[in-house]
Amino acid sequence: MPKLIFLGTASAIPDKKHENTHFAILLKDRILLVDSASNPVVRLEQAGLSHEMLTEVIVTHFHPDHVSGVPSLLMSTWLMGRKKPMNIYALEYTLERLKRMMVDYDWESWPNFYPVDFVPVPAEEHALVLEDDELRVLASPVHHLVPTVGLRFEFTSNKKVIAYSCDTEPCQEVIRLAKGADILIHESTGATLGHTSAEQAGEIARQAGVGKLYLIHYPVGNFDARSLVAQAATTFHGPVYLAEDFMEVPLD
Repeated sequence: MPKLIFLGTASAIPDKKHENTHFAILLKDRILLVDSASNPVVRLEQAGLSHEMLTEVIVTHFHPDHVSGVPSLLMSTWLMGRKKPMNIYALEYTLERLKRMMVDYDWESWPNFYPVDFVPVPAEEHALVLEDDELRVLASPVHHLVPTVGLRFEFTSNKKVIAYSCDTEPCQEVIRLAKGADILIHESTGATLGHTSAEQAGEIARQAGVGKLYLIHYPVGNFDARSLVAQAATTFHGPVYLAEDFMEVPLD
């Protein structure tokens, strides 16, 4: 049975209990990572997952809280003896900057480095990211400060669907991407430039007709994040949850 595990749930500024937002999709014999904050190898280990199962990384956009862990992930797994390939999916805008960052680390001089395939995602609605006998992943551009995609995960075994807004202002693209999904994971940073409030996230969930709403990418520290659930519930009358680090979401 596939499973989603939140590895981090904070917005741009993490704290001791919350890492920056990223999560893992656990499939039959592999792991797909969405964004790469801090040290993903450590976060996977803390979640009881093996980095050796990691086969794909989807990077939603090029902001530090979403990409800062990519060099650490590649270097750590190489030093621990990885040989099998790694696929990294992102918009061309994001891939260009990821490659440039790795060139600055002089990674081409790292001896016997394993193959990394940078796979461009088209900047169009419902673009196919990957598809196999377990999973189909689609991406749509959303409204953030830099080119960014939201994601839709369609699981073959049980026909479940998860949508992820990523960082975005309220937009029709997310509503269309999440249409009829069992779960919508939506950011709730606040109603600021390039972001969304919990109340707005609830309205998006309502318009998309989703089953459940998980709030993520929220302020932490002294902020009372628990209040976000009540705010979202004013506009969405289905179940609303506050995502927490290492929370597991079974997809049965």
